[in-house]
Amino acid sequence: MGSPDFAVPTLAALVEAGHDVVCVYSQPPKPAGRGKALRPTAVHAWAEAQGIEVRTPASLKGAEAQAEFAALQADAAIVVAYGLILPKAVLDATRLGCFNLHGSLLPRWRGAAPMQRAIEAGDIETGVQVMAMEVGLDTGGIYATARTPISSGDTTGTLHDRLASLGAALMVEALPQLAAGTLPCVPQAEDGITYAAKIDRAETKIDWTKPAEILDRAIRAFAPFPGAWCQLPDGARAKILLCQAEIGEGAPGTALDDRLLIACGHGALRLLKVQREGKGALDAPDFLRGNPISTGHVFS
Repeated sequence: MGSPDFAVPTLAALVEAGHDVVCVYSQPPKPAGRGKALRPTAVHAWAEAQGIEVRTPASLKGAEAQAEFAALQADAAIVVAYGLILPKAVLDATRLGCFNLHGSLLPRWRGAAPMQRAIEAGDIETGVQVMAMEVGLDTGGIYATARTPISSGDTTGTLHDRLASLGAALMVEALPQLAAGTLPCVPQAEDGITYAAKIDRAETKIDWTKPAEILDRAIRAFAPFPGAWCQLPDGARAKILLCQAEIGEGAPGTALDDRLLIACGHGALRLLKVQREGKGALDAPDFLRGNPISTGHVFS
């Protein structure tokens, strides 16, 4: 049961390991692109290409959907970023239970955007965990954990790919032990609970009055999607996809040189990758060839 790119490596690893995936559940296709044609999720597309049955109910709260799920007589449900709430009837419908792969070190960053919030908060480590699913939001006990450091150059994009790979390997390693009942379930700690709220587009606008260190973390947290953005000196919008904090002083938003060093409330940010609206993302030197920025120009 999964939807985005993050879930595909786990599904692929389960198939490669020889498990019989009797069905895949994914969110319904959504309109995408200029033509607004319905586009299946990444998991849906991958499973369909492998000849695996795919179901895309809008909800699992109805008796009919729950009966259809129970009729599969599955041993277990593996859930990775599915995006729908599993009612108790679904949680209880498999022989072994439902097991979720979560992209944080619980109880820190329960919820929708754990990778983004970990980078934004300046965490130095995160990971993936196989957890028991309960009715509560990411409250179940932990069966297995894989950890990884968060570097100063990590974006959500790089962390996403690393955790997706770690998670696939962890789930494949854990599943035989879960089936055998030999993997203990450790309750989550009661201290240190934090919630990773869904990213609101309103918070992605860059506020140059904030310290460079804070903006650097936010920009990396929102890259590549939805992208932290600002207005260029010519008024066009641009996403900032990569940067680094440097020493600098000036009025917030002011270019301190002609190589995209922008003053912040404290310190400055060197913009390393920029995507002007309607254009592709470019490294700073390539961007400047078509969009020259001189000392004193102001970003807003």
